[in-house]
Amino acid sequence: MAVNLPLPDPAALLPVAGLELGFAEAGIRKAQRKDLLVLRIAPGAAVAGVFTQNRFCAAPVQVCKQHLASSGGEIRALVVNTGNANAGTGAPGLEHARQTCAAVAALLGCAAQQVLPFSTGVILEPLPVDRIQAGLPAAVASLRPDNWYQAAEAIMTTDTQPKAASASVEIDGRKVTLTGISKGAGMIRPNMATMLGFIATDAKVAQPLLERLVKHAADRSFNSISIDGDTSTNDSFILIATGAADVEITDADSPAYRQLEAALTGLSQQLAQMIVRDGEGATKFITITVEQGANEEECRKIGYAIAHSPLVKTAFYASDPNLGRILAAIGYAGVDDLEVDQVDLYLDDVWVARNGGRNPDYQEQDGQRVMRQSEISVRVVLGRGTHSATLWTCDLSHDYVSINADYRS
Repeated sequence: MAVNLPLPDPAALLPVAGLELGFAEAGIRKAQRKDLLVLRIAPGAAVAGVFTQNRFCAAPVQVCKQHLASSGGEIRALVVNTGNANAGTGAPGLEHARQTCAAVAALLGCAAQQVLPFSTGVILEPLPVDRIQAGLPAAVASLRPDNWYQAAEAIMTTDTQPKAASASVEIDGRKVTLTGISKGAGMIRPNMATMLGFIATDAKVAQPLLERLVKHAADRSFNSISIDGDTSTNDSFILIATGAADVEITDADSPAYRQLEAALTGLSQQLAQMIVRDGEGATKFITITVEQGANEEECRKIGYAIAHSPLVKTAFYASDPNLGRILAAIGYAGVDDLEVDQVDLYLDDVWVARNGGRNPDYQEQDGQRVMRQSEISVRVVLGRGTHSATLWTCDLSHDYVSINADYRS
């Protein structure tokens, strides 16, 4: 069960003019579940994305990069399948991804190079491209601008619930809409974005600015979460600007750009945090903030050392204030010149460690009070600069092991 995460309200998910979504049950891995999604994008839209840095990146990731480069951002459709990652599949996997694009293009009347493919699921298994091709007509027939909730369902794997949200912002006196979906519950330590995330806006944004926006948002959202420290082979985060609204953004130094950037980053953080809240077996949602660092990189190193530590994560699961484990993680994070006698550690409002040692006023019952909460904040103060970073993670439970041990059964 997700940690304090209500189901999205389908009525609150705002259509984005210039974009339609359709889904189907193609039986890719399991029968009678949504597992195929098509997004049709109107002409004139701009599309940008960031992808996994895993060297074993999946065939669809490779094809996406090629198509984005060759089309100049003139993308007309996205196609997503669950149940099979099409990763570790070699040359046949690339051919299957291209066959999928060609099948979508034939149905929508565009070039295959204008289609971006995405896959998620089991690695090292051939993609059942025949099932995808057979399911595509139904997905295209169901294309509608208000299918965001169903689209979020169609990209789930071990997720316990769909993840979707909308936002709107007034720019130059006009309303701009943003809506997005994401998926992911395990194999989450994005090194670019999330397992899968898609956000659309009806603003008109020049391609170079769109590429800048998607990277900025990813770094502050999907690139700041961890469930188990594993970087997926299929991580992809795509931003679509349809240009259907009467708002055009051409200058990165303009107030309009900053307004859109803030709205996009906020929505991305909301979707990224949904992934952590729905982490496999998670019972706690944990915010880690590292402050007063010499630079942002060292703050993120320390934050991730805490977020990835099995000892820290299992202590959170047990509500055990064995908080020396956090100090140990700070110490091995790789900040070689860290002066530990300047480090302070807080658990919510509880001052646990002062100047690198146990705070004389710290009482274990205070730490346990916080550890029993379903939402916990960890704050590390390094005392060596002005930079900071915030990450989000979850605990590590018995259920995480069970879910991943039984994943293919």
